[in-house]
Amino acid sequence: MKLSDSLEKKFQDQITLEFAASITYRQLAIEADEQDLTGIAAWLRHQADEEIVHANKFIQHVSDRGNHAAIGTIEAPGVKAGLSVLEIFEAALAHEEKVSEAIRDLYRAADKEGDYDSRPLLNWFVDEQIEEEATVSEIVGRVKLIGEDGSGLLRLDSELGQRPTSSTEADAE
Repeated sequence: MKLSDSLEKKFQDQITLEFAASITYRQLAIEADEQDLTGIAAWLRHQADEEIVHANKFIQHVSDRGNHAAIGTIEAPGVKAGLSVLEIFEAALAHEEKVSEAIRDLYRAADKEGDYDSRPLLNWFVDEQIEEEATVSEIVGRVKLIGEDGSGLLRLDSELGQRPTSSTEADAE
């Protein structure tokens, strides 16, 4: 079943937001790299790659439904230079919360139109966003406990740097 024009537009907006999230994570990674926190930077780059995987899932869904996937205008991420580690992860959490709300809005719009074919994809994203927010929120909490303690930040940097990496073409299931 083809998406309505209004749902196609909402999915296109979500695709754009996923790419914007990727760029935001890339900029946050730059800020971590500037502080020689290579593990945190690697973790953030992995998140950026994961956002591209998410965009690809939405693109595939729109295309599979016989609609046209498109990327809209992406604004600069608005990440200021010189962020602390806490500010980096608070910015990441704020962006995840923004993406979560956009997905919930997309879910509500699909339900309003009776577009049940989008539910499996949107259910996956609802679960994914719960996980994303919980993970980043936990990191924010840990950074608050650490404060500006150098050894604590280096330990967190090392731990986050251990995250396995994958390709942006990987299936994020």
